[in-house]
Amino acid sequence: MQELQNTIENAWDNRDLLKESKTQEAIRAVIELLDKGKVRVAEPLESGEWQVNQWIKKAVVLYFPIQTMETIEVGPFEFHDKIPLKKDFAQQGVRVVPHAIARHGAYLEKGVIMMPSYVNIGAWVGSGSMVDTWATVGSCGQIGRNVHLSGGVGIGGVLEPLQASPTIIEDNCFIGSRCIVVEGVRVEKESVLGANVVLTQSTHIIDVTGNEPVTHKGRVPSRSVVIPGTYKKSFPAGEYNVACALIIGKRKPSTDKKVSLNEALREYNVSV
Repeated sequence: MQELQNTIENAWDNRDLLKESKTQEAIRAVIELLDKGKVRVAEPLESGEWQVNQWIKKAVVLYFPIQTMETIEVGPFEFHDKIPLKKDFAQQGVRVVPHAIARHGAYLEKGVIMMPSYVNIGAWVGSGSMVDTWATVGSCGQIGRNVHLSGGVGIGGVLEPLQASPTIIEDNCFIGSRCIVVEGVRVEKESVLGANVVLTQSTHIIDVTGNEPVTHKGRVPSRSVVIPGTYKKSFPAGEYNVACALIIGKRKPSTDKKVSLNEALREYNVSV
């Protein structure tokens, strides 16, 4: 693994090395490891934090220039791209409903369900998770286990800038319809995002459950129940309402995550 990393780092600094077969073999070897889930662009640590493996992200970026455009035919459908499609879903224990697409280099754990949706290269999707209709998981996005990405959800990709962390949705989260989570935002375990919540690194995520508001950025604390909101901001032309996200409550700890989720939705009247 260290030899692979050294080769990738050298090629990143000197793109002329991309012409060498050794470099190309190393890049493709990393993509194969990603495809099989043996390495990850980002991985959770025992501390609860995440480690981003920048050299693996670099391998994904370097994969594109060494690939050639090819025609991919699937029945009556035709595609023209550099990255092949993921295969052997039955052997992997993954349910893929037409017209779902996962690119080679993405990893889907056993038990994942893909409705007509899209999972990009470098992404990792955990067991028991559903990528619902027209939801997308961008490049290197990390989706935990037992997560529901509802219809039309957009999980942003992040290959460049390379210092940025990938977007992370941790275990047992529910992401409501048409939510957008991008720019490396991290949604911690068991959180619920109501429909149409938009989260970027600059979005104010305001906890309004106490006597005074508490503002977070780039992170939704675990078990939060979140809905779209606005706050007033002054501009030269006047005062206007700016979009934000409001934490209106917490999911109760429970061994039965589905029961806990249903209670949270009813208690806080959250639209998903």
